[in-house]
Amino acid sequence: MGDPIQPRFLDFTMAERMAEAHGTPLYIYDEATLRANAEAVLAFPNAYGLTARYAMKASPNAAILKLFAGMGFHIDASSGHEAHRAMAAGIEAHKISLSAQELPVDLGDLLEAGMEMNACSLAQLERFGQLRPGGSVGLRFNPGAGSGGNNRTNVGGPSSSFGIWHEWVPQVKEILQRYQLTAVRIHTHIGSGSDPQVWLKVARMNFDLVRQFPDVATLNLGGGYKVGRMPEEASTDLQVVGQPVKAKFEEFAAETGREIHLEVEPGTFLVANAGALLAKVQDVVSTGKGGYDFIKLDTGMTELLRPSIYGAQHPISLLQNDPAGSRKDYVVVGHCCESGDILTPAPGDPELLATRCLPEAEIGDFCVIDGAGAYASAMTPKHYNSYPEAAEVMLQSDGTPRLIRRRQKLEDIWANEV
Repeated sequence: MGDPIQPRFLDFTMAERMAEAHGTPLYIYDEATLRANAEAVLAFPNAYGLTARYAMKASPNAAILKLFAGMGFHIDASSGHEAHRAMAAGIEAHKISLSAQELPVDLGDLLEAGMEMNACSLAQLERFGQLRPGGSVGLRFNPGAGSGGNNRTNVGGPSSSFGIWHEWVPQVKEILQRYQLTAVRIHTHIGSGSDPQVWLKVARMNFDLVRQFPDVATLNLGGGYKVGRMPEEASTDLQVVGQPVKAKFEEFAAETGREIHLEVEPGTFLVANAGALLAKVQDVVSTGKGGYDFIKLDTGMTELLRPSIYGAQHPISLLQNDPAGSRKDYVVVGHCCESGDILTPAPGDPELLATRCLPEAEIGDFCVIDGAGAYASAMTPKHYNSYPEAAEVMLQSDGTPRLIRRRQKLEDIWANEV
């Protein structure tokens, strides 16, 4: 059956301590891992300077924003709400770049405060021109290709609505001219993964766009670095994917005399494996011969939605005070009255069940779901079945836990009903 998966940074003693202090379910982030990942991003190979932006949609808690900002990161915001949330955490407006599907109603005020913007459609570019004639703007293009794992994670190519389609450059130039705008930044994001050849292809495609806008001084290659959550999955080596990209920047400079500044904006790479979700076993049931043994947790899609919508795989461990030694195959499910609340779907297929070989479970055991730092707390169907939002804790570098979000009170769920 192989060796059981061990939690990345939790053991029974710490889990028990955390649960007693803050209850379960509970998000826990490891500061040492966050800092190590951030240092790796800041060392991304570059020829003419680097700006690293944290894609805050991955995990937007103020404590995480402040940690990365203190290390020199700027912010990538995907909505006006995120921009305001970053500023509330102390991030200066000029260090925030907005690339959004929906423009905020107070866009003019945000721009006036100094926030940068990447126009993600022709209509958005038009709106920017109306608000800031004569201003400088970034352009997010869809370069015509993508590399996401499926259509739900692919953010480039003809099946994606993100960015200005690369064939609409003439229309872009007409709007720029009409409002006397200067394009200073090209931005693309296709979910580039861990293959250096894909990153090189992306850089080449982007420089074809940069060449058409003589005032562009910055190229943003987005994020999408593959992170291996499961033990058998590989993670991106930023030095490996970055070296050919750096060479392409140098090649472009030799050809044109233009030394282009690099921007990257990782989210998952920084936080995914720095976060865990701590839960408790609430029940253990069976559907008999030919069926399944199920572990029911006090968490589920209300705290971790990725398995239910992507068939995403997360390491799952049981922590027991007195391990029995025997193991069984279980389907792990959540606490919602929802057939899709499955934490062990088949890989890439949320419609199919899969089992995990785990220690024989008992009610009250602790369960640790790793790889829950990105798109977990940030991306949940909040309040389904009226479950309050879970608390969040930062395990500081010295090993001291610090509460960074209180558990929501039940009555707060309906506080804004009238």
